[in-house]
Amino acid sequence: MSAATAAETHDSAQLSGAGRVNKGVSSVALKPSGFAGVQSPANRSAGEAALAFEPEALGALSDSEMMLRVKAGDDCAFDYLVQKFRRSIIGFMYRMARNQSVAEELAQEVFLRVYRSREGYAAEAKFSTWLYRIATNLALNHLRDTKSERAEVNVSLDEPDEESGRTLDVADGHCTIEEELVQRERMGQIRRHVEALPERQRLAVIMHKYQEMDYREISKVLKMSESATKSLLFRAYETLREKLKGLI
Repeated sequence: MSAATAAETHDSAQLSGAGRVNKGVSSVALKPSGFAGVQSPANRSAGEAALAFEPEALGALSDSEMMLRVKAGDDCAFDYLVQKFRRSIIGFMYRMARNQSVAEELAQEVFLRVYRSREGYAAEAKFSTWLYRIATNLALNHLRDTKSERAEVNVSLDEPDEESGRTLDVADGHCTIEEELVQRERMGQIRRHVEALPERQRLAVIMHKYQEMDYREISKVLKMSESATKSLLFRAYETLREKLKGLI
């Protein structure tokens, strides 16, 4: 079984219990220091310690190569991947769950599943593609499992991204109070229509607009052909243009 399959089929949407994974991993997940508790510095070899404290050594490796090091037992490499991708995964989960604590919990689960699947990892695709496939499946399962608890799916695309500061429609930072009120109403309408998109279209818009993923990578995450992905996004944006006619 491939790493992606193992990660995607494991436990459906249920979050991990504390006793089911390495205690060090679960106890330090998503802290600023990453997963450093997986293995204490005192127990690391000189080579591992050098990898942990020399950013230039890490930068020389691709993400897939880093994950292969994780597979070989290098927990410092795992620390690096968590620290590199944690913010973008939390941001992705927040735009799906619309709740910061839930987003952080789901992001933690993503990295726990990555860690659990390390021994079966094979660099058949970009690491980020594999990572977002795990995140996408987990996000969809969460939304489906909590559908009855929510009046609507609160995917907020009108709030700026933490890293890029981008919104679906970039507003003028020098506007009057009246203009700001109009813009807020406008963004609220955009948000509601994005939330109303079918699941795959909504996911594709989030990955394309906020994660800045290209058609090829989105297609691999969603397990669709590149042409089908382009069609999916085209339909999504056409729906938004039609619904928002007069606003954009």
